This record gives sequence, structure tokens and C-alpha cells, in this order.
Amino acid sequence: MPSTRLARHAAAAAALIALFACGTATEVPVNIGVGPDPKLPPPESSLLPVVQVADAKGWPNGLQPSAPPGVTVTAFARGLDHPRWLHVLPNGDVLVAETNAPPRPEARQGLKGTLMKMFMKKAGAATPSANRITLLRDADGDGVAETRSVFLDGLNSPFGMALVGGDFYVANTDAVVRFPYAEGQMRITAAGSKVVDLPGGPRNHHWTKSLIASPDGSKLYATVGSNSNVAEHGMPEEEGRAAIWEVDPKAGTKRLFATGLRNPNGMAWDPQTGMLWTVVNERDELGHNLVPDYLTSVRDGGFYGWPYSYFGEHVDTRVKPPRPDLVEKAIKPDYGLGSHVAALGLAAGQTTALPAPFANGMFIGEHGSWNRKPPSGYKVVFVPFSGGKPAGMPIDLLTGFLTPDGVAHGRPVGVAIDKRGALLVADDVGNIVWRVTGAGTR
Repeated sequence: MPSTRLARHAAAAAALIALFACGTATEVPVNIGVGPDPKLPPPESSLLPVVQVADAKGWPNGLQPSAPPGVTVTAFARGLDHPRWLHVLPNGDVLVAETNAPPRPEARQGLKGTLMKMFMKKAGAATPSANRITLLRDADGDGVAETRSVFLDGLNSPFGMALVGGDFYVANTDAVVRFPYAEGQMRITAAGSKVVDLPGGPRNHHWTKSLIASPDGSKLYATVGSNSNVAEHGMPEEEGRAAIWEVDPKAGTKRLFATGLRNPNGMAWDPQTGMLWTVVNERDELGHNLVPDYLTSVRDGGFYGWPYSYFGEHVDTRVKPPRPDLVEKAIKPDYGLGSHVAALGLAAGQTTALPAPFANGMFIGEHGSWNRKPPSGYKVVFVPFSGGKPAGMPIDLLTGFLTPDGVAHGRPVGVAIDKRGALLVADDVGNIVWRVTGAGTR
């Protein structure tokens, strides 16, 4: 692009950023859109969406996330490179995917794309991907990893991980790949083999691909986010996206398990019912308070509305042509988490090393909003369950990631329960994995 065009784009971007920042703060409380029957206000339409991007700075010395009484937070590992996702091996070793978006030549083009790149840089999301999985080992059991090694590298924006017997699976941004693994192994040097392709491509709007194995290990489940906000590039670009795929690793085949999920991320099995659950990031540009991100059980063959409707049969009139036949089939999610919280990590915690009330429920890492005033998310919450369903409002477990003046010391992403029942939290701005347990618990 010639320098004059760059200058014009930069000047226009600066002017638009100033306009975005002038969006008025909503008077509706942040917790609107939370619970099994969230209140959904009318959509808001405006020439420019509200943008309020937290300035990613990292944690100053001596500061860390805040926790409620009876809960202790320590740094399990520091100095990582954009840690996003976690997996705990049977021997207690912790794997962390140090990763970011791959090159996407067709993503974020034009003036709007230029703006989004600037926003993502400010939010700490524009660093090159390390493309590796790092192993962290706490051999002496003091709650701090004293050993660190490169477990796998040369990957393609890796995210989800799963272990089934001696097979270790990684969800790259474009495929599920398999590697041989032996317990205690600190580095895999053997070449991997592709199990199945996953939708990727030059746009790859939502690039993260989460992964979980079925309880019996016979199937894998992989999440694939949409290629747009609300199919503005056309439905052919959404083929196989906004979905959870079921993968048969032995046969090397896959089938669509659930669809209409705009951007599903973390998955977990409910230990009581055996049901698969996921957290989903919903659509943007309908206002501060639409649409709530959500936690939901996932039905085989279920359709959850995207892009034609949200939270059941609430029609999104921006999508053309409409599909009333699909809207009629849309499953209402189980539990709203609030709008724009960017729910990513999910872990089931039935019995943990945390005190009451953090038992029998789901832990959720909320990465935080970029388009809401006041901001939402930027914390780890616990949703209590009863009888296999959410029961009650979310309980804050970790807060303090975002300062009152809009500085992000950290942003929580993946969450996992370690071998001793502590909760691990990947913080991709602080470049830390936090460990959360009961006060006085080693």
C-alpha cells in the first residue's frame, strides 16, 4: 500500500477511534443477561459500535488477582509467551499452549480491519504465535513449577489438547493432529500425523479450536468458531463453522455434532449427568447489552441459532435472507453469562481444593469485553450446579485483572483442575499461569 494511503488510513483510523471512544456508558447494570432467563433489551443500532479496549500492561511487581476470603492465589509459572490453553496430564504435569492467531491474509481488511488490528494490539492480542506447547512440572509439590520444557513445537496456532491412552492430540487452527506419548515424557520429538482437517483458511475469523475427549476415549470433540460476526461474508464461508465436530480418531472421520454456536470455546463433561457443556461467545454490534455470551449443554444434532437468531428465537434482522424454519428449531442456551464477557475457559469442578461455595459447578475464564461501557468480564467465575443444571448466580473467584482506569494487568483464558484439585488459570496478558486453592492448602 503506498505511503499516502497508509497515512490516510492512519488518520481516518485515529478519527474513528476517537468517535468510538465517545460512546456513552450504559446505565444498565453489568449483570443484565445473566442467568437461565436473562433479560434481553431491544437491539441498539448505531453508525459506529461502542469500543472500549483495555490497555494491556501486565502485572506490576507485588500485584496479582484478587480472591475471596479462604482462597489463595499463587503464580504457578511466569514468563510465558501468550499462554492461552491448559491441559493436565495424569501424572500431574501441566501443558500450556503458548499461541496466538496464525497469519490471516483476508482477515481485517479495509478501514474496519485496520481499526480492529489497532484495537487488538492495544489489548495485547497481536503478538506473533509461539506455536508451541510447554510442559510445566511441580515435582516437589509446593505449588510452583520448578521445571519447564518445550513439549511440542513447530505447531500451527495450537489450542486444544487431549490425551487418550498413548495418543496425544492437538487441535491446530486447521487440523487435529496426533502424537505418540509415554507417561513422564517431557518432550515429544516424533512426527505427528493428521487425524482430520478443521475449517481454517485465509480469513479464519475465529481461529481457536478447542478439544476434548469423550469419557471412554472413543471420540474427540472440536470447536470451530464462525468466520464472521453475523455471516456478513455469506454463508458459503461458514461451511462447517460455528459448530462442534465429533471426531472418530481411529477412523479419521468427523461429523457435525452441534451447529449454530457462534464461537464455542471451552468444553467440559458434567460428572453427574455425563452431558457435554460449552461456553459460547455471541455476536457483536447490537449494543452494550446484547447478546449474552452463554454456558450451555450441547445436544447431539442441536442447532443454537447463529446467525439467524440469538438466545432461542430472537431474530437477528441483519442476516439476509432470513431462515424462519431454522429459527423455529433454535435451542435456547441454558445459562446467560452477560454480554461481551468473552467466556473462553471452562472446567467442571465437583470436588476441588477450593472451599465452599466453589464445589459442584463450572469454572469459567472470562477474557473481557472490548465493546462495552462499563466493561464486562475480566475475571474467573464459578457457576454452581444442582441436579446437572446451573443453580444460582455466578460467584466471582478471581478479579482485579482490570483496573478502574482501564488498564488490563491480565486477561484470563483457559482454566483446568490440577491433580491436587487446585484451579489453574492461563493469563495471556500477564504471561502467567495462576494456581488457585484453599487458604493454607499446599
